[in-house]
Amino acid sequence: MIQNTSLQITSESGLPILLDYTYDDAQTSHQVALFCHGYKGFKDWGAWHLIASEFAKNGIVFVKFNFSHYGGTPEQPTEFNNLEAFAEDNYTTQVQDVNTVINWAAQYFSQHPFINLNQLTLIGHSRGGGISVLVAAQNHLVDRLITWAAVSDFESRFPTGSAFEQWKTTGVYHAKNGRTNQLMPHYFQFFEDFKAHEPELHILNNAKTIKQPCLIIHGDQDEAVRLDHAKDLHQHINQSVLKVIPGANHVFGMKHPWDELHLPEKASTLAQLSINFVLES
Repeated sequence: MIQNTSLQITSESGLPILLDYTYDDAQTSHQVALFCHGYKGFKDWGAWHLIASEFAKNGIVFVKFNFSHYGGTPEQPTEFNNLEAFAEDNYTTQVQDVNTVINWAAQYFSQHPFINLNQLTLIGHSRGGGISVLVAAQNHLVDRLITWAAVSDFESRFPTGSAFEQWKTTGVYHAKNGRTNQLMPHYFQFFEDFKAHEPELHILNNAKTIKQPCLIIHGDQDEAVRLDHAKDLHQHINQSVLKVIPGANHVFGMKHPWDELHLPEKASTLAQLSINFVLES
């Protein structure tokens, strides 16, 4: 039977990281997959829970978590009601969060004899995909990498021209959330932190050093992150396989909330390609 367990751990900054893991208690041996959500996302967005169940049915424990500064709270985890934390987020913090969750998993699952921690797959969607590339390049506990509609460059995502100058002058710029209509703030520290740690946060330069097997999945109708990003990652990661899903958008046909019992076709393809890669690589 598919089971789900929820936990809360503490990030390096002191803010909570909410996480859960989904598994099939009928399975006698499990690998672990750790999923990183994207920008303006969270672990319970859309149909991620259904994808988690698909992994679990195939003997893979699926761990998903909320980045510490994603903008929600433990009391209202699917609402962006802590915009101050969101404004203080940056890429360095997100890399730290992923490593914190990996370290938690290494300790927590070591107490479970049916879990194989020598088979840890790191998965990231969108911005979380870019973060996952950085972590895979730097953390020896990652055995495989899978990216879903991942970005290949962070610097190009920042405002430019007059918008950048205004951000620098005022110290804050706002990105509209198309789903909630909220204006979500970013303090200028976001850019300053990136420049201060640019070598560690340069996705493609880090991608060149990745030794683990890697699966790159992208939709050819992605409206938020062009297919070129996937091609760039594929070109720079030596042991990578690129799979393009025809007709798939940035979220592979999903939306939030997702009230249906089954995955949309493109998301089902995404899950199956990923599961096959985990089991066969």
